[in-house]
Amino acid sequence: MVVLDQEGRVIRPALLWNDTRSAGAARDLIAEFGAAQLAERTGLVPVASFTLTKLRWLRDHEPHNAARVAAVALPHDWLTWRLRGYGPAGESDRGPVLDELATDRSDASGTGYWRPDTGGYDRELLIAALGHDAILPRVLGPAEGTTDAAGRRVGPGAGDNAGAALGVGAGPGDVVMSIGTSGTVFAVSTERTIDDTGTVAGFADASGHFLPLVATLNAARVLDVIARLLGVDHAELSRLALAADAGAGGLTLVPYFEGERTPNLPDATASLLGMTLAATTRENLARAAVEGMLSGLGAGLDAVRGLGVPLRRALLIGGAAQSEAVQQIAPLVLGLPVEVPAPGEYVALGAARQAAGVL
Repeated sequence: MVVLDQEGRVIRPALLWNDTRSAGAARDLIAEFGAAQLAERTGLVPVASFTLTKLRWLRDHEPHNAARVAAVALPHDWLTWRLRGYGPAGESDRGPVLDELATDRSDASGTGYWRPDTGGYDRELLIAALGHDAILPRVLGPAEGTTDAAGRRVGPGAGDNAGAALGVGAGPGDVVMSIGTSGTVFAVSTERTIDDTGTVAGFADASGHFLPLVATLNAARVLDVIARLLGVDHAELSRLALAADAGAGGLTLVPYFEGERTPNLPDATASLLGMTLAATTRENLARAAVEGMLSGLGAGLDAVRGLGVPLRRALLIGGAAQSEAVQQIAPLVLGLPVEVPAPGEYVALGAARQAAGVL
């Protein structure tokens, strides 16, 4: 959250998405408006990561700063504004023209006060959070650019997951599973999604469609911990897993080592079930780790599928997607054809594709 005063100056250091101080503000907003109504209006049930909750926290904890807010932006909105020559007087060529702030649908959809059904902002929610109205960035279409002082075209930008979907070439029917330390599961959908449980966030994408998204806490770290336990590297862990039969002889790893976000089990721990003398082998433990990690991500996939989003293939990206065992076992666990694009910086590729589209 980047808040600006009337002179275009940043009022306070930006509040990051992973700053959980606004968790109480999220609960307060849900109590005031109701989860179902918020999901219907914005596609989201507030959690601490959304801008709406940051503004409420600012109002409650720094009222002197909240009172100065003339405009609210996200980082790429502010960067684009500055790159186009706008900013505080004496620090920019074009001055503090706050109405020239611009954003895109994907980042707007993560604020908690943008409406996917109308494409406009929900001013009532903004005012309820901040305490007064403010200038918000104009929401640009997927190929709608702006210009800088030299007349150069500037793309609308995108959030990181939306950029990755664009970069990997995902379209309707595709679900992207990013397997890093934690995991994200996001699908490209032609229709908006509404989930009043808050499990699936109803974001927009960078192509004009929607990007229902689920985040999980336990992904590649599951493989990391079992590889350490077995004293092997990831290549050997993969070989061991592929040497075992599907189902790992009944050995099941419940992979919630650090609690879990999807399903919402913050205090959960991991469990190893089905241990027998025959089943408890190095090979089966490696297989159980891969199957358990993929099953955890599969819970997110099932949540997206449960909203009626049609899914025809899964695209695996991220470090753990390069595991041969993950690639071979994923179709069996997920129940979808799986493709693994070549490793790449897909967010950056998405930005390049967007720039080409604007041109």
